Amino acid sequence: MMKQYDNQSNVETIALKKSGYDSLIYKPSERVGAIIVPNFPNLGKLAAQRFIEWVQRNPGGVISLPTGKTPEHFIKWVTHYLKRWSHDGVQKELGEAGIDPSRKPEMGSLHFAQIDEFFPISPLQHNSFNYYVKKYYIDGFQLDPSKALLIDTSSLGLLKERPIESIFPDYKVDLSLRNREPIDKLEFIQKNIITLTDQFCVDYETRIRDCGGIGFFLGGIGPDGHIAFNVQYSDHYSTTRLTNTNYKTQAAAAGDLGGIEIARGRPVITIGLETIVWNSTATAIIFAAGEAKAGIVSEAIESPRSINAPASVLQGVAGARFYLTHGAASKLTERRIIQIIRQDAVSDSDIENAVVSLSIHCNKPIASLTREDFLSDRFASVTLKKSGKEASDICATARQSLHSKIERGLSSVSNATFLHTEPHHDDIMLAYLPHVYHAVRDPSNHHHFTCFTSGFNAVTNNHILGELQQLKQLLKGGMPTGIRNMEDCNRLDERNRDVNLYLEGIAAEREDWMKEACARRLLRNLIQVLEDDNISNLMNRIDELVSYFTTQYPGKKDLPYIQVLKGMIREWESELLWGYFGFHVRNVSHLRLGFYQGDIFTETPTVSRDVLPILNLIRDINPSVVTVAQDPEGSGPDTHYKVM
Repeated sequence: MMKQYDNQSNVETIALKKSGYDSLIYKPSERVGAIIVPNFPNLGKLAAQRFIEWVQRNPGGVISLPTGKTPEHFIKWVTHYLKRWSHDGVQKELGEAGIDPSRKPEMGSLHFAQIDEFFPISPLQHNSFNYYVKKYYIDGFQLDPSKALLIDTSSLGLLKERPIESIFPDYKVDLSLRNREPIDKLEFIQKNIITLTDQFCVDYETRIRDCGGIGFFLGGIGPDGHIAFNVQYSDHYSTTRLTNTNYKTQAAAAGDLGGIEIARGRPVITIGLETIVWNSTATAIIFAAGEAKAGIVSEAIESPRSINAPASVLQGVAGARFYLTHGAASKLTERRIIQIIRQDAVSDSDIENAVVSLSIHCNKPIASLTREDFLSDRFASVTLKKSGKEASDICATARQSLHSKIERGLSSVSNATFLHTEPHHDDIMLAYLPHVYHAVRDPSNHHHFTCFTSGFNAVTNNHILGELQQLKQLLKGGMPTGIRNMEDCNRLDERNRDVNLYLEGIAAEREDWMKEACARRLLRNLIQVLEDDNISNLMNRIDELVSYFTTQYPGKKDLPYIQVLKGMIREWESELLWGYFGFHVRNVSHLRLGFYQGDIFTETPTVSRDVLPILNLIRDINPSVVTVAQDPEGSGPDTHYKVM
């Protein structure tokens, strides 16, 4: 029987007032209510306050909460409130947020429904969502384990008798077995497991509905608009099921699973879109940060319900909300209009944005836009009126501004010292590699490249296993020349020889040279990390490492020295990139800031550990130009936000 939930909220009323907007929904374009907050951490705080309020009003209700990195601040704030409920400062903060501080929420009364899970995966693995739920929600929020609906297929059929990887080699699952006959004994077993899992999903859906349906749902939104693992084009009437995902979702999950090659073949179990909205009195909240999410957020809120935007299923649900940062809300038409109207004068940036958007919408060159075109578009029309200028004038101004930006981007900068910075080892490449091509052409410029964090999460176990095998082959001929001892390993000129050998291998199409270069660099790194240059000892340690990487499940947090070793492989790749542009390894630094330690939630940066190394580097390089490749609003990994 469907449970009736109370979804009224003082928290949202107060948060809405603080946001500077006087309505949750701005017609005619918006179809779901939205509240805008200043930044990424504030999303978690608002969601935590709304959750506490909902639990107070709905004891015994069914909650479904997200996993991964997105809910970091939500979890921290809920835990903070629950542990310090009676403290005066917390009591005051709760009251100011609209929460009754006299009634601590009855967390033990709640039923918990896990949103999704990878398949197949052991619930004992630290990168399983089952493990995450138990650690951060059941234990962290002091929920009753007996009332938790968890996705655990490890006890199904032969999965409880045999290792998962022996039934699904490389974790690849062929769901076509549902509709065809197996060709061998292994496929017969796989088909049986898939059938049992499908039945598990049906039973799971039934159990949620028997509890009255989800009353409080909180989730992020994926790059394709997915909520839970309901990817783009999912049926709005879908229920809990075993299903494949798309590339965007697989790429987002690669960090959890230990590499894209593993995520690509791994299906998932997910509650359906219908599961989320089955109880019409539910509170369903989607939170999103950063301009990277602005397009899909706008489509989910402003476009009619569509399988193109799975989150649009929330339209028509009275308790549905989007909690957004300004960046994530930046493409909501009515909000943009309100911002323009409230300004004393429209800025050049706003005019340019309006003109470019109109040009794209009308599929016309900027110079061809007319007054009638402006009047046909609400945002462009308001911008034109606010500017007090003629359409032809603001088009000419915008066109000239765009030309100027392009010219500035193409203009040469001479006699400058550049410090190029990035949180991860691929951020400069993704952000402005073409500009680097342009900037390095002037020989009067000096360039230094630095990555703030270690890259160990980007190096898979299979990759480093291959590197270790190559190194064993190299060492069969004895210790290579130029790598005699610890001192050799630390010499920058010697390390640069590795880079040159690899690049010469590319030029000569000699794969053996490239492999030797990788092996030589790995050997230097091993000697540094292990502090041992004895070849016999090194061979033994290599065998130990091979055993380690063979037995660890992908995505598991590595030991600290393994993290360093993996990170050094990523650093080697970075030196190869900048070596291709002609830069010596002395022009490349790796800060390995300490807050980045491979945990689900990275630590908060500290001044002494994380700020001073950057400051010292700036003092050492003394740059005249500092480039920044990062997303300051946290729509990408939280590392970006914390580096900023």
